[in-house]
Parts: sequence; structure tokens; C-alpha cells
Amino acid sequence: MDAPDNFKRLLLAAIPRLRRYARSLVFDGPRADDLVQSTLERALTRWQQFDERRDLLLWLLSIAHNAHQDGLRRDARLSMLEPERMEQELDRQAGAAQPPDIGLRLDLLAALRTLTPELREPLLLVVVEQLSYAEAAQVLRIPPGTVMSRISRARLLLRRVLGDGKPPSRSHLRRVV
Repeated sequence: MDAPDNFKRLLLAAIPRLRRYARSLVFDGPRADDLVQSTLERALTRWQQFDERRDLLLWLLSIAHNAHQDGLRRDARLSMLEPERMEQELDRQAGAAQPPDIGLRLDLLAALRTLTPELREPLLLVVVEQLSYAEAAQVLRIPPGTVMSRISRARLLLRRVLGDGKPPSRSHLRRVV
């Protein structure tokens, strides 16, 4: 049975935020588009599992997170490359510098890349996607306190990498809902 039109409209409306989240996870436009496509495909094939009492965006972000984690595990198993191929891949990556997203500084992108996914993902969900700590915890399937702790550590590391050393202003702190 095909997904209802209303569900499809909601999916289309969520694509920009889903794409932004995917780009912040993988730092590569084509790979982010692949992640979005995989997420939408999973959502369309499993639309009957969606609980209409839930926020569709949270459901999609959860799917994207899980698909990304699946890809990381798969890549870790398949990362055995011959030395010549490894050099070619490193040369290709070094020569294919991606232009920054509008509004993001190059140094911030570089600093975000220094964070582990465990620290970067909750930070991006709360700061960029403006989810509450509870919503980010739901997406990542971790306790809200863990989300808060990881975001705090991520902000501290970003301040160190960016070199300003200033504590965050009160306006950047969020309440747990």
C-alpha cells in the first residue's frame, strides 16, 4: 500500500531540515544527499510504522541518525584498502575541498570536524536544528542528561579549538523540556 498524500507532503516539507542535518553529519554534499535519499526511502517503505502522535521530523532525524550509524559500521568493516588506493583516496579528498555552507565559517566547519560524532550530533540537533534536549535524546536514543553533558563538552572543545576561550552566554543555554 502506498503512503498517503498527506504523509508525502509532510516528508517533502521536512527535506530542507533533513538535508541540513545530513550535511552536518558527513560534511560532504553528495554523501549527505545519499543519506537523505536513504532516509526518505526508509520512511516511505515504513510509513505505516510512523506514530502520528509523534513529530515527523524527529522520526526522520532518528532514521537519518540510524542510517548514518549503519554506514559508519559498514565503512569500518570495508575500510581495508590497498596502499595505492588509499593514497589515491586521500589525494582525491584533499583536492575536493567543499565550499562552506552559507552562514558557517570555514574555521567552524574545521572545528566541528574535530568533534567525535558522539559530541557533534547532539550539538547540531540542539543548536542547528533547534530541538529540545528531550527531543535530541529521543532521536539519538540516549538520556537527556547525556545529551546535555555531550553538548557541554562539545562547546568547551569548540571554544578551545576556535581559540576564544570565552564561556557561552546565557542566551545559548537551553532548558530541558
